[in-house]
Amino acid sequence: MSDRNSSQVNLQATARQVMQARGFSPDFPPEVARQLADLKAHPPAVVPNGGVRDLRSLLWSSIDNDTSRDLDQIEFAEALSSGDVRILIGIADVDAFVPKGSPIDLHAARETTSVYTGVRVFPMLPEELSTGVTSLLENQDRLSVVTEFVVASDGNMKSSDVYRAVVRNKAQLQYNSLGAWLEGTAPTPAKIAASAELVTQLKLQDNAAQKLKQRRFEHGALNLQTDELLPVILNEEVVDVVKQQRNHATELIEDFMVAANGVVARMLEKVSSLRRIVRTPERWDRIVQLAATKGEKLPAEPDSKALNDFLLRRKAADPDHFAEVSLTVIKLIGPGEYVLEKAGAPVAGHFGLAVQDYTHSTAPNRRFPDVVTQRLVKAMLSGQKNPYSDEELTAIAANCTEKGDAARKVERDMSKRLAAIAVQNRIGEAFDAIVTGVTPGGTFVRAVQPHIDGMLVQGEEGLDVGDRLRAKLVRADAQKGYIDFARA
Repeated sequence: MSDRNSSQVNLQATARQVMQARGFSPDFPPEVARQLADLKAHPPAVVPNGGVRDLRSLLWSSIDNDTSRDLDQIEFAEALSSGDVRILIGIADVDAFVPKGSPIDLHAARETTSVYTGVRVFPMLPEELSTGVTSLLENQDRLSVVTEFVVASDGNMKSSDVYRAVVRNKAQLQYNSLGAWLEGTAPTPAKIAASAELVTQLKLQDNAAQKLKQRRFEHGALNLQTDELLPVILNEEVVDVVKQQRNHATELIEDFMVAANGVVARMLEKVSSLRRIVRTPERWDRIVQLAATKGEKLPAEPDSKALNDFLLRRKAADPDHFAEVSLTVIKLIGPGEYVLEKAGAPVAGHFGLAVQDYTHSTAPNRRFPDVVTQRLVKAMLSGQKNPYSDEELTAIAANCTEKGDAARKVERDMSKRLAAIAVQNRIGEAFDAIVTGVTPGGTFVRAVQPHIDGMLVQGEEGLDVGDRLRAKLVRADAQKGYIDFARA
């Protein structure tokens, strides 16, 4: 990093310090290296058998970020004579390489998630696994747990199944290039253009995903624009912060993963398991107030369908500012959490997705709850007893919720440092901004362009989440990660 741009901030070292300050242990203990050596000497057999199907001949493909190597899922679609579409989601079988109670598992249970800091990834699993033998890399035979379901022409799910299989990813694809092609704004990526069968396959997947999404919206799932903020680093210098736009490819994966997670959640209803829930918003009254400022009326009691109808109207009426409305609603709804669900017991659903049955099962290379869920599924498939007690699951749920919140704070802390470097030469400029949080610790805002978050240190009186204002940048401290605004 140069003096001019970073004031000698060592972002790699800072990321490690931030991780430790938030309760993470970035380094793997020595026992992990010994387990990896044993795995290398005695790897699990990646072959079909009586309980593991051979699905390597299918035209599987993966869709992920341009730089991702920890590939958790691959997809395949088949058109049925009835007009329905059969979808297969192959999920990396991490459990086959990481037994419960092993050193790698104990480390993953403590950390619970991979953390993405913008300058470095701190993986939950050793990269020899997460970007190697448990990653569904192109042209490699891999063990997987497959979730299969049939999508009807109206977007309803007609049947489902879960089983183990050996799979082979035939095409590793990226969100940006695939999304632009699906939307008709860019030419066909070379890898897709080389296979007419792959062209048909991906369009079939996209069509089925759009039907699933439409059906979820009809049930009240929230149509939110959750753009991810990413640093632009050139010659090891942060030069800007931009947003990762959603597109048809990101939506395809989102819709398939929501469906697959629902299938797994319903499969596990007869045993104790982990659920991912988003409770009914405590600040619904503020959401009602914000709708009223737009000339809209929402019911007094929380109603996801009414809220989504409002969001759809706002998106149509003012697409340029829809991201601001989405951000406000996201902040007022609040984050999700993990909970124990006992067999047959009622559980809170996922308000934002408008689903009652939801778990996390599709990213075991990156999230520990997904590894736990995978073990529950495999135990059920093999007729074995639940590998976790209710007490264990309760403790896991609490730790995963806590560490998930901590991971978001790490990413926020590092995002602020990266943004501070990118905008430190813009002190004194005023920006359009929106209030994203009002807490005892301060009032927080996000500038609309460039997309940077900071604290409002002057003129915060009377503001609440969702209010718009002009905010002047008064401080950008990359060393401490402070970005301060004053009301302009």
